[in-house]
Parts: sequence; structure tokens; C-alpha cells
Amino acid sequence: MAPRRPAELYRAPFPLYTVRLHPRRPLAITAGGGGAAKTGIRNGVHFLQLEQIGGQLSASLLHSHDTETRATMTMALADDIIAAGQDASCHILRFSLQAPEAKSGSAGWNGSGEKGPRKRKGPSPAGQGDTQSQTSEVTVESLHSVRTDFSPDALQKAVRFNADCSLLVTGGADGFLRLWEFPSMKKMLEFKAHDGEIEDIALGPDNKVVTAGRDFQCCVWQQDQLVTGLRWNENLPGIPDKAYRYQACRDSGTFLGLGTVTGSVAIHIAFSLQRLYYVKEAHGIVVTDVAFVPESRRGRELLAGNEAALLSVAVDSRCKLHLLPSRRSLPVWLLLLLCAGLIVVAILLLQLAFPGFL
Repeated sequence: MAPRRPAELYRAPFPLYTVRLHPRRPLAITAGGGGAAKTGIRNGVHFLQLEQIGGQLSASLLHSHDTETRATMTMALADDIIAAGQDASCHILRFSLQAPEAKSGSAGWNGSGEKGPRKRKGPSPAGQGDTQSQTSEVTVESLHSVRTDFSPDALQKAVRFNADCSLLVTGGADGFLRLWEFPSMKKMLEFKAHDGEIEDIALGPDNKVVTAGRDFQCCVWQQDQLVTGLRWNENLPGIPDKAYRYQACRDSGTFLGLGTVTGSVAIHIAFSLQRLYYVKEAHGIVVTDVAFVPESRRGRELLAGNEAALLSVAVDSRCKLHLLPSRRSLPVWLLLLLCAGLIVVAILLLQLAFPGFL
């Protein structure tokens, strides 16, 4: 059975380019905008409260952070720190959640991530960007801003934290990979990694860096030394090495979420690439980012029995929810009972075939 059309979780008043989910809090952060063009399209970072209401995962806007003339194209999240790629710079923001005033009959999450009183302004019409705005709950401060790209059409294309958040890595349209000490944002290293734009970055546990470039190359780096270059077509003779280019280089662990330029969204098993979920043209326009609900205690509460939940955002200003229902599996006690039954049947068959076997 084909999956149902994904629910529209949220609609922003501007094109969306990136989405991240907090690892400990039921919080999604999405961002985008119209850039510096005077078209009347705003630029901002939106903080969305996620919660189960009537068995449905829903989102309400906690806070809209105005980024003036800068659209956020890329974003990395480290607890309550955001590294946002805006034009040629990386802006480091810190946000905090504060408990709202008590209101009878409503409950949500306070700044510590625990349940507590929460104030709502009531439901608003579907499709509005400022749904259930609660700006008093979130405060955002700017900590740093550093230039991370120096090409004529400068644009930071990718940003990532390492595992312990001691290092930030950026890549942009000039093809240079830049490593920054965090939180001081002191530049540690920069080198030319690709001829042309760096499309994506991933970091390993040993701080090896994987880069995907618009030059059809995918490379693994240790500091500024090339460890290896990945070749997707090594075992596919007859296909030119520039038939396809690398776009993303991440693995979430259990599942792999994919968004396409045609707006389709898929979920695969990471180790086997078996496709479990697919919706053609879920957005109808290029999917700019996807993110899984974390496999944490808070995340499992939001899943409400589903095996996985994927958020996708696109230039159509929509954030959509893709649910992967739990696959049917036999309980362990039943498997053990079946195994015991098979052993008994095998013994009986041997007794019939070889009298005196027992």
C-alpha cells in the first residue's frame, strides 16, 4: 500500500532551505528567506514546538528570529547553539527557552526540556506562517559572525560541527574548506578542496572530513591531506564519471532520508538501501533539506508508535511530515515457541523414519 500524502506540519512566509531538530527537546528549527532582494519576502529562523495532540504530531511557532536582509541557506545545531550560513558569512547564534506564564489547562515544555506550564494564543488558520506565535518563550543572541567564503558570488554552502562541538567546518562557493576552533571561531586551517562549490560536508569521529563538490568529486580529508577520493562508478563500466555528481554525504544510522529536485521524498534502510517509504512530488518543487526526529526518549514520545518520522522542507515554504509506521514483526516469545515446535516435529519425523531413534 502506498503511503498517504504527507501532512503539512508548518508553512512559513518565505522559502525554506534548512531544518534541524534538537536532540533533547521537542523542537524543530527551520530557516530561509528571500535574501536581499526587495521583494517583500522576509528572512528568518523559526523555532517550532513539536507535540502530540489527539494522536497527531503537530507544530506551533514559538519564535520568529528576524535575520534582516540575509537568508539562511545552511545550518548546524549543537545543543542550543546555531551556526547559520547567511550569504558569505557564518553567524553563530545562541538561543534559550524560558518557561511561559502559567495558564490553566495547558501544558508544554519549559527551558529545561521538562514538562511545565505553557501559554498559547489559540489556533490560527491553516497555512499561516505565524501559527500560535509565542515569542516570549525563546530569546536569541548573536555571538559571532565570520566570513567563510571569498568568491565573487560568495555563499556559504555547508557547515558542520564535529562530535564534541570543539570544531566547526565550513565550505562555500569558492571551493575552500575552512576549519574553525569553536567557540572562539579562530580559524585553524583553510585549503582548496574542490574546483568550484562545496555542496556538502560530513565529519567522522576521528575528525576526518568528507566533502562533496560540484566538480563531481567526493573526497576524504585528514586535516589538509587527501586520504582518498570516492568513485561511485568504479564498478559500473561504460558510464562516464561525470554522469552524476555528489550532493549529500551523511548517514543517520538506522534510516536514510532522501529528498529530490523534483520534490519527492523517500526513506531507506541505511545498511541495505531497501526503500520503505516513497512519495512522489511530496513538495512538487526541489526539496532543500530533510531531518529525522531524533531516536531519543523525547523523540520516541513524539513518534507515538511510528518507527521513524522525517521532516522535509522546500522552496514552496512548507515543512512536511513523513511517518514510517512500525513494521509488523513476530514477538520473541512466539519465535521461541515456533522454534521449539520445529524441533519437536523434527524429532518425531526422525522417529518415524528410524524406529528406535530415541
